[in-house]
Amino acid sequence: MSANQNILVELKDAGFKINDKWLVQGVSLQVEKGKIVTLIGPNGSGKSTTAKIALGIYKKIEGAVEKFTNNVGYVPQKISIDWTLPLRVNDFMVLTENLKSETIDEALSLTGVIHLKDKNLGDLSGGEFQRVLLARAISKKPDLLVLDEPVQGVDFTGEIALYELIKKISDELNCGILLISHDLHTVMSATDHVVCLNGHVCCSGSPTDVAKNDEYKALFGEQASQILSRYEHKHDHIHTDEGKIKKN
Repeated sequence: MSANQNILVELKDAGFKINDKWLVQGVSLQVEKGKIVTLIGPNGSGKSTTAKIALGIYKKIEGAVEKFTNNVGYVPQKISIDWTLPLRVNDFMVLTENLKSETIDEALSLTGVIHLKDKNLGDLSGGEFQRVLLARAISKKPDLLVLDEPVQGVDFTGEIALYELIKKISDELNCGILLISHDLHTVMSATDHVVCLNGHVCCSGSPTDVAKNDEYKALFGEQASQILSRYEHKHDHIHTDEGKIKKN
């Protein structure tokens, strides 16, 4: 058992290869209760592979992965749904889990979509559907939540609202979150630790430290680094559940 009782999962020089080709190699990180760790990197850099190593989906790995909880929630990058089926949000919540009605209501309320409970999935916006996916993942109050690109298909304002929701979930459930994101500056205010990947760990640390790192600049450009170093999400406004901005 880890000496730090707050650690939920730890990767030690972890890697995974298929047909002698390394998808990612030499990754070390840990996720603690109440903390958000964000994986960033270009397409094909090993972000989703690293998440699947942490989840225990890949078994034959290099290095080691230690999980200190089995209570895990997961939002995958892609989910296959037949949008022609008349599947309500409430039905979707219980497709693979036997959940009580009050548990469903609590999860949908936390993610701000309780009013959509009887609406068909095919009628939801991108942001609404991502909130339903989050609700499904947190319905059993996981210790560890793994989110693979949880804001895809959402506009910029909706992205910020969803990242604020993810921070709220971390705070209210005191769960650790391993988050994959394509855009570091929008998650800066919520992220505790960043791991930048490009087949291996290029750099890691606080968002500000990563933004100053030469390898980060080489991957994302000097302009991205400057945007991040200037970025502060000051809350002179709030985001509604629909992602709209209202002044305080």
